[in-house]
Amino acid sequence: MKEKFLFVCASIFVFCIFVSGCLESQSKSKTAAMPINSVYGMIEHLQQKKLPAVKSLQPWRNKYGQGIKITTAHYEIFTTLLEPLMLCDVPAFMESAYHSYNSQHSKSVETQRPFVVYLFANRRQWENFTKDFAGRQAPIYCKIKAGAYYLNGSCVAYNIGRERTFSALGHEGWHQFNNRHFKFRLPSWLDEGIAMLFEANSEEKGMFYFDPAKNMYRLGALKKTLIKNRMIPLKKLVATNPGEVLATNENDAVMAFYSQAYALVRFLCEDGYGKRLGKFQRMLSDGMVGDWPLNEAGRKIAADRNIPLTVRWNRAVSLLLFEYYIDGDFDKIEKEYEIFCRKMVYHVKLKP
Repeated sequence: MKEKFLFVCASIFVFCIFVSGCLESQSKSKTAAMPINSVYGMIEHLQQKKLPAVKSLQPWRNKYGQGIKITTAHYEIFTTLLEPLMLCDVPAFMESAYHSYNSQHSKSVETQRPFVVYLFANRRQWENFTKDFAGRQAPIYCKIKAGAYYLNGSCVAYNIGRERTFSALGHEGWHQFNNRHFKFRLPSWLDEGIAMLFEANSEEKGMFYFDPAKNMYRLGALKKTLIKNRMIPLKKLVATNPGEVLATNENDAVMAFYSQAYALVRFLCEDGYGKRLGKFQRMLSDGMVGDWPLNEAGRKIAADRNIPLTVRWNRAVSLLLFEYYIDGDFDKIEKEYEIFCRKMVYHVKLKP
């Protein structure tokens, strides 16, 4: 049987229907103000706000729409989105996300060059950019109905509403962060599970905070999976990659994988007052420095992003790491995991 490749599946933000800031009256200048829906009007508006996260603002000349380049301490954000209430929060959101990504492991890092984010005002601009940016892979990314993707070191998103757009940026930003700073790339369940920790957020005094417990989309999907008795066995879940479930075209299977991967990461961090948190963080830290117990061939594939990940590699490495760092007794830990899942969703109310 021919080996199946994961290609881009693990990095696509599978984001179906997902289910604040800068509210101030515009100051009136003595001279006629630039229209706020123009590049220079928006730059003037953002400059007046004196947003702490923003280092510089300048026009972004491109063929997709009038745009702005926003530079922060760790990001270069290229955007055609000229919606003032949302745009003035984007820089702080990305900087908050960067610091939260760093908190997932015990070894904090400082990026040496800015991360690149493209945020478009609408889907038409996003698709036109994707056709140029993704090349032969563009048709795959253009199948995303509502979301974002990470490719070639960049996050590429478009406006699908404030909450969903920030969720997509938070999710894909994690893929961007760990692909740069981790020597070994992460198995699918771990990579996607952590990314979903950054889908729910709240804002307070210009800072954003991520609260996985408020991710009602994933919690709702998990509750439906439990009700339908469609839970993926833990050992199979750890060995699975998104490409396998996406290929089934079964929405229940897709929702089960993502919601369970989200729940598994939370379980390892939270269950029993964090009794497995140290093991979990050690697994991440060893992946960052390239110290997993892999054979020579496995280490080469883990370290070289130019080598396509295969289903077989993902399965083998996922199981090995889970057994080595967490627990090899899948039957025992699965019982605790399911109890944790049921407690998480007990008070979740599903929409009729």
